[in-house]
Amino acid sequence: MSSYSIGQAARLLGVSGETVRRWADSGRLTMGRDGTGNRVIDGAGLARFAKSRAAEADRGVSEAPRTSVRNSFTGIVTALKADDVVAQVEIQAGPHRMVSMVTREAVEELGLAVGVTVTARVKSTSVHIDRS
Repeated sequence: MSSYSIGQAARLLGVSGETVRRWADSGRLTMGRDGTGNRVIDGAGLARFAKSRAAEADRGVSEAPRTSVRNSFTGIVTALKADDVVAQVEIQAGPHRMVSMVTREAVEELGLAVGVTVTARVKSTSVHIDRS
């Protein structure tokens, strides 16, 4: 299972390391310790937390960042459904949820699983910019 440092988790969630520490200290985000005593977050737990934060943003509980989204998104795999040929990969990148259909072979070659860090690249013929 993948695990993440405070800094890695902060980058994936789009917040500061101090915010991640506060969430852990308050019990919102579960952390453990690795063999050297450093604080770490398991990938599956971080994936659940990222989905929960995104749901809060959708309900207006937290403010989404004001930004013009670019075409490259680093995030964490939050769900994976595969059949014999195709797989559906769900990614949470900060407040952005993306779902991609890829081949099962690609999932296996990339070693994708819930909790793994990925970068989604999007090609689009139109771009929309919203200001909240």
